Formats: sequence, C-alpha cells, structure tokens
Amino acid sequence: MNKALTAALRKIIIFPVTLLTMGISINTGLAQKSNLNSNLNNLYSPIPLPSSTELSDTLSDKDIPTGQGGFARDYTVKLNKGDNLAIDLSSENFDGMITLLAPDGSTVGENDDGPDGTSNSLLFTRITENGNYIIRVRSFGETGVGEFKLKVTKLQPVK
Repeated sequence: MNKALTAALRKIIIFPVTLLTMGISINTGLAQKSNLNSNLNNLYSPIPLPSSTELSDTLSDKDIPTGQGGFARDYTVKLNKGDNLAIDLSSENFDGMITLLAPDGSTVGENDDGPDGTSNSLLFTRITENGNYIIRVRSFGETGVGEFKLKVTKLQPVK
C-alpha cells in the first residue's frame, strides 16, 4: 500500500510542478523576446520630418554607423504616388550624401555631389507608390560629422 500511495503522490506532485516550471520558462522566454523587440525598436527610430520639410541638424558619431567609417541619420516622410521631389542636403562640415529609401527598404535614388560642383547633394525623384519613406543623410566615406541643412521640396507640375 505504501508503494502505491508513494507512486500516486509522485504523479500528483511531479506533473503540476513540471507544468509550473514549463510555464515559468515560457513566460520568461516571452518576456525576454518582448524586451529584445523593444530594445531593437529603441535602437532604430527614424526622426519624423517636420511639416516645414526644412531643418538644420547635426550628424554625430552617435548616429547610425555606415560601415565605411562615416555616420548616417534617417528621417521619415509620408509621400504619395506622383509626388515630384527635390531633396537638398548642404553642409560645410562634411561631404554629404542623400539617399531616399522606399517603404520596402529599396533605394529609390541617391546623390553624392550636387550640380553646383560642391560636396553638397541634390536629388530629384518621382514617387511611384504611397507610403512612409526614409531620407538618409550621411557623410561620404570617413568625411566626418557636423551641422547640415536638409530641405525637401514637393515640386509642382508645369501647366
């Protein structure tokens, strides 16, 4: 009788304890995954472009490393199909590059040096789909950091 009672108690105690342990492990794993996602979202959060679409800002070594020795700063902007844009980047502190990224992450356009012969950038493009786009300001290679001006102009079609 003692053996039967001992075996029954083991089943009654071990099974719930095992389930409880599994539940704690799963909850801990979910909490860690949630914290990881939260940390990743905090690591990358592009800056919303102000409604004026013109700003002065500073590129620093705290921004996104490009892997080429320079840094980048991203801005989000909502664009509509058919928008014609001029994106102008100027800086006296670094050789600037401008990149426009589509909602799917593909490159819509990129410019290193503007038509005026300086190291400023000027990009003209037409938008082919509605969505939130990324305007990436970066320094060319290891050219540095510093203050810059970014201007996004929606061009009006000629009538």
